[in-house]
Amino acid sequence: MSPTPQADSTTDTAFFGHPKGLYVCFMTEMWERFSYYGMRALLIFYLTQHFLFSDEKAYLIYGAYSALVYVTPVIGGVLADRYLGSRKAVTFGAILLVFGHLGMAIEGPVAVESVSTINRDPFYLQIFYLSLAFIICGVGFLKANISTVVGALYRRDDPRRDSGFTLFYMGINIGAFSSSLLCGWLGQTYGWKYGFGLAGIGMLLGLVVFLRGQQHLQGKAEPPTTARLTTHVIGRINREQFIYLGGFASVFAIWQLVQYQSLVGQALSGFGGLMLLVILSYAFLKCDPVERHRLFVAATLILFSVLFWALFEQAGSSLNLFADRAVDRVLFGYELPASVFQSFNAFFIFLLAPAFSILWTRLAASGREPSTPVKFALALFQVGLGFLVLVFGAQLAHEGQGVGMIWLVLIYLLHTTGELCLSPVGLSMITKLSVPRIVGMMMGVWFLATAGANFIASKIAQLTSGETIEGEVLGQADALAKTIDVYNNVGWFAVAIAAFLLVLSPLLRKGMHGIN
Repeated sequence: MSPTPQADSTTDTAFFGHPKGLYVCFMTEMWERFSYYGMRALLIFYLTQHFLFSDEKAYLIYGAYSALVYVTPVIGGVLADRYLGSRKAVTFGAILLVFGHLGMAIEGPVAVESVSTINRDPFYLQIFYLSLAFIICGVGFLKANISTVVGALYRRDDPRRDSGFTLFYMGINIGAFSSSLLCGWLGQTYGWKYGFGLAGIGMLLGLVVFLRGQQHLQGKAEPPTTARLTTHVIGRINREQFIYLGGFASVFAIWQLVQYQSLVGQALSGFGGLMLLVILSYAFLKCDPVERHRLFVAATLILFSVLFWALFEQAGSSLNLFADRAVDRVLFGYELPASVFQSFNAFFIFLLAPAFSILWTRLAASGREPSTPVKFALALFQVGLGFLVLVFGAQLAHEGQGVGMIWLVLIYLLHTTGELCLSPVGLSMITKLSVPRIVGMMMGVWFLATAGANFIASKIAQLTSGETIEGEVLGQADALAKTIDVYNNVGWFAVAIAAFLLVLSPLLRKGMHGIN
């Protein structure tokens, strides 16, 4: 039987006037994001400088990993909703993440490049792939469900609900900002195991916080029915045990899958096409004209979002290596590790998110708030403009000198303002335009599109690949020119698509039937 709630959400207040459970979720998610973004800041460097993968192969591994990270939360959310409940799902996910992040700290010997081949220790390479699989599955059980716990702490009409999620969002960005600085600096300055190890310690702290604070969740994150979990499904194995065993089996399956990256792309393409067919079939067979038009608009904007995320997600791959190889990172006589630039996105979100929230509210009050399609067009314009600004800055650099840091800062600024025009707006759009009966499925399609975008991002990054020996680029001037050419092309392409969407926006707004 589920435990009795400790207190109503209106009386159990101890965290800036919010339920104590929000503090538990805040700290858990802060440490989870600390571990995730700390590892992410180092991953592309670890692949190219420790295992000596070529740029092209490293981008593909990174793309497969980041794509799967966005697929698994859809499955983890369904299992939590139907069987486990958010508390059990988050706990299990955190345990898997601790295994994964601490496994990343087992680095082994550096790969050795000979005339015809690269010798990598197969045991430590498999430890690396297995660690990625633990992280992917752990994120699947934790990512969506920790947010569900936050929502469960408040009644639907609780006026503190939005501010509670704002505080929670702050935790996400504090974790992301601090980890990119600390884990990135440790990993690139003192050794990979220290950066990855710190990320693992962060996740362990998050698990401890969540376990010790479960009494403050008010019983709101318990399984929907205990009977479903205690039912035996195979011999003496009940459903809860079966789900956990299935989680470990999934780790094994993803351990194999992440080593065959092309299969990830094929699976995403096939599943994405299938879901598009499902949406169209449902729209024509089950919806009235208004619902159908709104679904068409949602599906159209999801497709446009794929381009945005495919360019935005260059941050952890090609832009990371660009910062390492082409940017003058000396500040006050100290050369900054390239990975610390990953912190700028979180910093700018933390700084600008309140301003954007106020901006949209004031524009709405005066009747001048842009429609959702226009916001998407603005996001695409800014992500394209970011690349064009970086190209401009690179062309100003004198031969033999690195690109000025300011241009890298500016691209992250423009990409962040673009993100703020699309990411929260897109999530809201899904809930407003979807038919209530399939809103969960449509949210899953949104994350599936983001997963596909991450894989496409790896293909774009591959276009910037340079030839390397022992992790060092050959012909740096030619490699830089190649990267700048790619960035110039994708920048103008994004701007052109933004203009096209802006022209299309009146038609899309008409199809939204009064929803902005």
